[in-house]
Amino acid sequence: MPKIPVYDKTGKQIEEIELSDAIFGIEPNTAVMHLAVKSYLTNHRQGTQSTLTRSEVSGGGRKPWRQKGTGRARQGSIRAPQWIHGGIALGPKPRDYSFNLNKKVRRLAIRSALSAKFAEGAIVVVDSLNVAEPKTKPFAAFLKAVNVDGSALIATAAANENVKLSARNIEGVKLTTAAVLNTYELLKYGKLVVDKEAIAKIEEVFA
Repeated sequence: MPKIPVYDKTGKQIEEIELSDAIFGIEPNTAVMHLAVKSYLTNHRQGTQSTLTRSEVSGGGRKPWRQKGTGRARQGSIRAPQWIHGGIALGPKPRDYSFNLNKKVRRLAIRSALSAKFAEGAIVVVDSLNVAEPKTKPFAAFLKAVNVDGSALIATAAANENVKLSARNIEGVKLTTAAVLNTYELLKYGKLVVDKEAIAKIEEVFA
């Protein structure tokens, strides 16, 4: 089983724990991770873009001039696509971009992302993420103490309002819970910061 050090809030290593091979020690499947990221992004597209075709633009019922004898090109309507204020040819219409992956594929993608994070040394485990009061400065100091100086995804075992308020104004930091981790955010943020409770929750949910 892979092992990982556990730090306290001052950045001091206090112990070492074992991680599940099935979640943190597999060969990352890049194709599945790509599908999971694609699914996440497309499912967030609204698909509400719309343009008017020539049949939907007002006006243009009368032929602008007779077919022959004027010296001008023949025209059937002033709302044809080549006219100013005419309809749009082949423009976008509302559509649903979403597609879903089955549960096994989603979980394989998350396990692959977690294993890739572990292989990169980008997982930071702390004994506890609980804070007594919502203050940003001490929380930022804690992240610096555990060598998190860039973007980071912080995962707690359950929703924690004090942690949420402490972390929300730190640039590049996103807070989530262990049960709703997704592949896109795991790959987007540089480091994953979790406490021991969150590790246990991850192993329970994604085993």
